[in-house]
Amino acid sequence: MYPLQVENVSKHYGDKTAVNSINFNVRQGEIFGLLGANGAGKTTTMRMVLGLIYPDEGRILWKGGTYRDELRQIMGYLPEERGLYPKIKVSDQIIYLAELRGMNRREADKSLKQWLERFNVSEYYNKRVEELSKGNQQKIQFIAAVIHRPEILILDEAFSGLDPVNVELLKKTVLELRNEGTSILFSSHRMEHVEELCENIIILHRSNTKLQGNLKEIKRRFPKERVILETEGKVSGLERIHGVKEVRETASGYDIQISDMSAAKEILALASSQSTVYRFQVMEPTLNDIFIKTVGENRE
Repeated sequence: MYPLQVENVSKHYGDKTAVNSINFNVRQGEIFGLLGANGAGKTTTMRMVLGLIYPDEGRILWKGGTYRDELRQIMGYLPEERGLYPKIKVSDQIIYLAELRGMNRREADKSLKQWLERFNVSEYYNKRVEELSKGNQQKIQFIAAVIHRPEILILDEAFSGLDPVNVELLKKTVLELRNEGTSILFSSHRMEHVEELCENIIILHRSNTKLQGNLKEIKRRFPKERVILETEGKVSGLERIHGVKEVRETASGYDIQISDMSAAKEILALASSQSTVYRFQVMEPTLNDIFIKTVGENRE
């Protein structure tokens, strides 16, 4: 049994279809990537998963059952928008939210202090949310989503407003939650984060599923169209090789776009004949490349 099952789910608003027959399952201990441009149906899907709105067709199952009060205690949600009250103290707000999810006050207070210490923001316990930077507000909002140790966690742009150091801190925490068995639905515009964290993905476009499956298997279906070449000296004539679309010089060598894999062998031969080759790598497509190819020029 999957902790989260979305089966043939559709949602309509008048004559507009927001989500059209979407299907996916999230395993226990999995981070599942939900991707799409603005207006693709991601937010509507997450709201249905949270039980905030109901599907017009299909069904959503949480641990094998339909929506019920117990879900408040087993689900967590980090929205893209700031959702905390700016003039209320961090401790009062987070402890109250934890109590709504079934924790007693003493347990919630102890957990909050542990999370604040973990994120190096213990001094914000008695501060109002408006006194915090955007990045630290995001940390507090993350704590609000996970303080009750949810079994199903929905993360929408979890790393928004964070500097690289804090992105790594939260990323490490998300992976630890996954390893502890939490089922995570993860949505982000930062494709490199999805690549790093997610095993399976779904790409939505204008309410429809455009691509779905295991990320590694999806990558194998797309052609390799980029070669990284680093050499001791200059290499001339790369742009004249059949199948080479573009040659861009970088600080350490060349970034070459190709339309035919046979060009890669000729690139290496030419470079070796003119200079010492330090690096030659045919790159697999990135998720960003795949997303652009899948959605094409029709992005909203």
